[in-house]
Amino acid sequence: MKFVCDGITLAEAVQKVSKACAVRTTAPIMECIKISAGNDVVTFLATDGELSIRKTVRAEVFDEGEVCVPGKLFSDFVGKLSGEQVTLSSGEKGVRISYGESGTDMQMMNAEEFPKINLEIGENSFVMKQKALRKIIAETTFCCAQDDSRPVLKGCLLEFGDVLEITALDGYRLALSKAEILSKSGALGIICPARTLNEISRMLDDEEEEITLYTQGGMLLVENGDVTVVSRLYQGDFIKKENVLPKDFTTVVKVSRTELSESAERAAILIRGDKNNLVTLDIRNGAVKITSASDVGNVAETVRAEIEGKETTISMNAKFLLDALRALEEEVVEMSFNGAVSPFILQNAEKKDSLYLILPVRNAA
Repeated sequence: MKFVCDGITLAEAVQKVSKACAVRTTAPIMECIKISAGNDVVTFLATDGELSIRKTVRAEVFDEGEVCVPGKLFSDFVGKLSGEQVTLSSGEKGVRISYGESGTDMQMMNAEEFPKINLEIGENSFVMKQKALRKIIAETTFCCAQDDSRPVLKGCLLEFGDVLEITALDGYRLALSKAEILSKSGALGIICPARTLNEISRMLDDEEEEITLYTQGGMLLVENGDVTVVSRLYQGDFIKKENVLPKDFTTVVKVSRTELSESAERAAILIRGDKNNLVTLDIRNGAVKITSASDVGNVAETVRAEIEGKETTISMNAKFLLDALRALEEEVVEMSFNGAVSPFILQNAEKKDSLYLILPVRNAA
């Protein structure tokens, strides 16, 4: 194999696919990037068994062939060659990387050992605007669980009905967002890893263009231009949001998102590092009082608000509150409560196409 490629193009392609390279694996081939050259096109492919990313670039190919190189190492190295014209060739010593008057040899592995990736996925298809898909991913994936105690919660539930509904939760908070579907081949519910959705979001670059999601046999495929993402889907039972979301509330508050967010950010500074990271909202007399206290000091600020229903005082994790406020987009947000110990909801005051449910924390103080 031998080809010549612009350094910037090479670095961008390798960096993109390297995000799918496995780490801490007993199979070294899974840590590799597979490079295939032919017909003046070079294809880069990486997989960790769950997520696979493929990217193609134009190049001057002199000898066709395939090799596998250590993914992270190769990515870090070629990332330093963005200002060079780079020649890659394979030989007995491995892969030769030539640039300017210099050259480096790097270990390679047999491409035949690289896992086969199924790219023939298309039983079900769902077409959306790229802008809508990017927005709905950004509004939900941050609420997914990070640990492996319940793997299914590391993904989002995507329900393709009249609209696409994405639900994410980690046991302490829940996000729900809706977006328009332009066309579909059938109703379906899948659980997609959050990291896959975030990679899909990064490949969306034209807001007005359409994007198609394909599913088949527990797999998802999305292709946009020269980038293809393939992912395994999680199997299992996802929590039914209908059993979690309250239907009625005793207190409803409308408040400036900017004022509440800025106040909560200041309150969060003094409790940084505390185990529970608690802020308290005291809702009464046409205002929300935001307080926090720690060994280094305390904060007490007041934000004017429209309040309907009972007065209440409730404590919660400051990060969860701030994450939700940052994800909402209207200047006025609505907060709905059922007392100090029941889950509460945040959403835009007008366009209620997304919502965030947060479990409160009992404040021993």
